[in-house]
Amino acid sequence: MVVDIIIPAFNEEGSIGKVVDEIPKGLVRDILVCDNNSTDTTAAVAKAAGAVVISAPKKGYGSACLAGHKFISARPAHELPDIVAYIDGDLSDYPGQLGQIIAPLLNDEADLVIGSRALGKRQDGAMLPHQMFGNWLATSLIRLIWGVKFTDLGPFRAVTYPALMKINMEDPDFGWTVEMQVKAAKLKLRSVEVPVDYRNRAHGKSKVSGSLKNSYLAGQKILYTIFANI
Repeated sequence: MVVDIIIPAFNEEGSIGKVVDEIPKGLVRDILVCDNNSTDTTAAVAKAAGAVVISAPKKGYGSACLAGHKFISARPAHELPDIVAYIDGDLSDYPGQLGQIIAPLLNDEADLVIGSRALGKRQDGAMLPHQMFGNWLATSLIRLIWGVKFTDLGPFRAVTYPALMKINMEDPDFGWTVEMQVKAAKLKLRSVEVPVDYRNRAHGKSKVSGSLKNSYLAGQKILYTIFANI
C-alpha cells in the first residue's frame, strides 16, 4: 500500500529535520511538510532532510493539513495513496512508531487509527493537566453521544484515503483532530487506537497547550465541533 504522511509545521526549524529523518522511509512514499507561514528556516530544513515542502500560508493547524490534502488530491487517480498519516513537527511523537499506527489499516482492521498518548508512555511534563482534562472531556462526550470509545485526540494518526474522502475534513484550526474522530464516529467507520509514546517537544512551547489563551480557544473549538455534528 502507498502511504503519504502530512506534517503541519510552524516555526519548527529545530526539530523538523529530526522528525523527517526518523520517519521509516520504507513505509512511506512522500513526506509532506506543510509549512504554515513559518518565519524561520523550517521549510529549508525540511527540504534538506528530504521532505516535499508545501506552502500553507493561511494560519491554522487544520489549514496546514488541508494544504496537504489539496496536494495529494491533485495527483492522477492512479497515484493517489491508500493511506494518509499525520504527525506533528515538534518531535514530541516518535516517528519510528509509524508502523504501529498503520498496521491496523494494512491488515484491513480499521479505517482510522489514532495514536493514543493516554495508552502509551509519556515523559513527565509532556502533557499538561489541562491538556489531559480536555482530551478526557472530549473523548467522553464522543463516547456518550456516538458510542465510540477514544482515549485521546492525539495528532499521530492515519486514515485510509477512501475514508478520508468520506470524512470530508474542513476545520482550519483547533478543531481538526476532533472533527476527524467525530465524523468517523457519525459515519460508523472502523476506528481503533494504538498506544504511542510521547515526550517533551524538542524546543520551545506548544502553540496550543503552552498558552492559556490558545488552550481556552482550542477547548471552545473542540466542544463546538462536537456539538455542531450532533
